[in-house]
Amino acid sequence: MCLAIPGKILKVNGQMAEIDYNGIKKEINISMVDVKVGDFVMVHAGFAIEKMDVDHANDVNRYLAENK
Repeated sequence: MCLAIPGKILKVNGQMAEIDYNGIKKEINISMVDVKVGDFVMVHAGFAIEKMDVDHANDVNRYLAENK
C-alpha cells in the first residue's frame, strides 16, 4: 500500500523545497507541481504530487492522527 502525506512548503530552491509535516522537516522534489511558500501539497516518495487547500490538508492530517 502507498500513502501520500500532506505537508506545508517552507522554502523553495529551484525544483526542491523544504516541507513541514507537523514539525518534521524534509526536502522534497516539487518539479511536478506549481507551488510557492505556504502552499500545502500531497507528497509521495519524496515528490509533491498535488497542491491542496489548507482545509483538505487539515482534514487528512486529523484523520491520520486519529487512526494511528
